[in-house]
Amino acid sequence: MTVRRAFRELKVTNPLVQQVNGEAALDFLRTAPAHELPCLILLDLNMPVMNGIEFLQVVKHHARWRRIPAVVLTTSQEEQDKIDSFDLSVAGYMTKPVDYRKFVDAMRTIDAYWTLSEVVPAG
Repeated sequence: MTVRRAFRELKVTNPLVQQVNGEAALDFLRTAPAHELPCLILLDLNMPVMNGIEFLQVVKHHARWRRIPAVVLTTSQEEQDKIDSFDLSVAGYMTKPVDYRKFVDAMRTIDAYWTLSEVVPAG
């Protein structure tokens, strides 16, 4: 809900598809046509049913999904969570700020980075 609110405030026009847990997210990826796969996965590690690390283990070992960049947004302060995330090739890892304004700034940074990444022609 906070991501949706921040995106609306920042006027991010990319569609935001929210899933309630890792298994639901995998079901979404399984049924999405190739042209409707997300350009970016924003992932909380503390999800019910299947945590974020378990989700990443499936996604990053799947031929169709492994190249979708994933950015972890989490409240976890555990160093091992960060290590495990980067071992699974996440594009970024951010601790969610408690302050809403700082959270919006974090979302602005993510949006700017991915917008620039899409605009710059490949090598």
